[in-house]
Amino acid sequence: MSPFRKIIFVLFFLSGFCGLLYQVIWMRLAFAHFGIITPVLSVVVSVFMLGLSLGSWLGGAWISSAYGRRGSAAYAYALVEGLIGLGAFIVPKLFPVGARWLLPGGEMNSLSYLFWSAVIISLSILPWCILMGATFPFMMAFIKERESSDATSFSFLYLANVIGAMCGTILTADVLVELLGFKHTLMVAGFSNFLIAALSVVLAGRDADRSVRGKTRKAFRSDPVPTALASSERRWAYLILFVTGFTSMCLEVIWTRNFTPVLGTTVYAFALIVAVYLLATWLGSTLYRRQAAKGQFLSISDLLAALAMSSLFTTAITDPRLHLQLAGVVGGIFPFSFLLGYLTPGLIDRVAQGEPGRAGRAYAVNIIGCVLGPLVASYLLLPLCGAKGSMILMALPYAVLLVLHFNSVSRHWRVPASCFTLALLLCALFVNDTYEEGVKNDVVRRDSTATVISTGSGMDKRLYVNGVGITSLVTVTKVMAHLPLLVAHQPPRSALDICFGMGTTYRSLLTWDGLQVTAVELVPSVKKAFGYYHADAAQVMANPRGRVVIDDGRRFLSRTDEIFDVVTIDPPPPIEAAGSSLLYTREFYELMKKRMRPESILQQWFPGGPTVEAQAIARSLTEAFHYVRIYTWSKEWGVHFLASDQPIEEPSIEEAMARLPPAAQKDLVEWEPHLSARALLTRVFSQKASVEKLLSDNKDIAITDDRPFNEYYLLRRSWAHYRKLFNNL
Repeated sequence: MSPFRKIIFVLFFLSGFCGLLYQVIWMRLAFAHFGIITPVLSVVVSVFMLGLSLGSWLGGAWISSAYGRRGSAAYAYALVEGLIGLGAFIVPKLFPVGARWLLPGGEMNSLSYLFWSAVIISLSILPWCILMGATFPFMMAFIKERESSDATSFSFLYLANVIGAMCGTILTADVLVELLGFKHTLMVAGFSNFLIAALSVVLAGRDADRSVRGKTRKAFRSDPVPTALASSERRWAYLILFVTGFTSMCLEVIWTRNFTPVLGTTVYAFALIVAVYLLATWLGSTLYRRQAAKGQFLSISDLLAALAMSSLFTTAITDPRLHLQLAGVVGGIFPFSFLLGYLTPGLIDRVAQGEPGRAGRAYAVNIIGCVLGPLVASYLLLPLCGAKGSMILMALPYAVLLVLHFNSVSRHWRVPASCFTLALLLCALFVNDTYEEGVKNDVVRRDSTATVISTGSGMDKRLYVNGVGITSLVTVTKVMAHLPLLVAHQPPRSALDICFGMGTTYRSLLTWDGLQVTAVELVPSVKKAFGYYHADAAQVMANPRGRVVIDDGRRFLSRTDEIFDVVTIDPPPPIEAAGSSLLYTREFYELMKKRMRPESILQQWFPGGPTVEAQAIARSLTEAFHYVRIYTWSKEWGVHFLASDQPIEEPSIEEAMARLPPAAQKDLVEWEPHLSARALLTRVFSQKASVEKLLSDNKDIAITDDRPFNEYYLLRRSWAHYRKLFNNL
């Protein structure tokens, strides 16, 4: 590359880096303010793509007529990058304002809430995404000023942008947030955009000194020009660009939901899927660029045949029964993404022939598909078809395109491609499983938030949400209700149960005479599964003293004006999940205190031992509440944290038995027939531990909204792992 091209490559690398950094963090911030539900993920992805589409289209139309007559296009590019940098500081302030405006909007699964939350997310991030989309045609126009005969500038910029985007995704999720937190990571992106803007101004100024503005220059180099498409072929190209955009972004949402059980958390699952997608796209684009330099281009029909196979190959290789796990996820996503990386820039080069306006329109068509894909996946495909059915449906358009272009496929490739595609389709329909439904299931319920599986019989019943085991019928979930009620300073009148699960804790709370109980659950289908686990579910649900609200726990606390004497929380596993992280932070506990009296009791369950994550939770609790106590459930598993702003007085066994209503005594030992309520309480109270001994001297080991210590852990655990290996040498 010439020095000029090297500079442009670096600028667009940084631009792509910042763009995906914003997407990863804005998605996580949107989860915090609008709920950890699939519609929020899909809206963020769709709006991101919508902005790129509009920016590409409108920016291409404007710059085609403006550059050369109103100054160098590099100045317009610099302005756009500078404005994008402002989004790093503005968007985090818009989300909480919008979330507060939505508080009167009812439960989280209501159509009005889903609609208005989508509107607020869109208004918050769309302007910055439009500006990101405009960077492509603006920089293409600047290249056109310097190299008038260049016909592959889009693929050149696309390659630089994709490499930067991949690095931005990996470093943001795996390094920057863990080290810096959300706020300072966004500052890194914002100042990087300002740096790009400044360098672009310098580049434009130096370029203007060497030429007469408004006159194009002879190209320093010229790649072979891809054959221009005829008008009829151009219509096919636009259709293919739409289909590839639609299916790829639809699959991104489906893969994120399906592979979260393998990859641990939604954030890491999303980041890895995007990183693999971008890495494969990078390599596919690189191959296209190398072949373009030699005047060699793969047939579009052959590429469509390969896409028909690779789109179904993902379902086959990621079957949980193969036990490939991470390797299967990467191997399943890579071939499909690689082919798209080759096809997309190649098609746009052939349509645009280096013209920014035509490139903007073609890229916009591709991104319109990217906009619609996540929405269709979230609101239609996943609720109706689940992950497996949705992946199969996303493969069918390529099978149809293969049939329509069959005669154009290379002779040696037609029959093998068709047979392999048919075999993979039959395998996907009748053989393959997915991680989402990879357990033996008795009842499957789906909604826009999750796929809920109820399985087992008797005391072996289990609850799975999106393939993750949530809970089972165990006595500890009853203790989560009875323990805080027993140590309450005065007879409790109201209780709040955050995270309904199987409904065991809610059911136990209602055994206390006169207690008004509210339960909050994020996933609608979890509430509907209550009857699977408890024979008396209809009677419990009919109890006038109880109600179950479908909402995010934090949002419910913000929109209610009720005050609770007892609050019990059982965050969903794993402890690293965003859903758990947001229920362990210092800010969450401060919000909780607004819905509690000074003497009210909070019970926080932690399903682990004295790990660094337990230390972080203990620190957040002690910074929010004056008094914290710990009761371990067993030596290696489970901790009950009790917190209050008044001293917590543990009753004697006699006092506890006197406080425990007969119905509650019966409930407590329902699944422990060999024990009496007295014996069980004696065991619980005998396992008191010291919170001071659990606390770390390092006060940075705490969980906050800005630095969710338990959720971003890759560097910390990797360092501990390799340090242990080194010490053992």
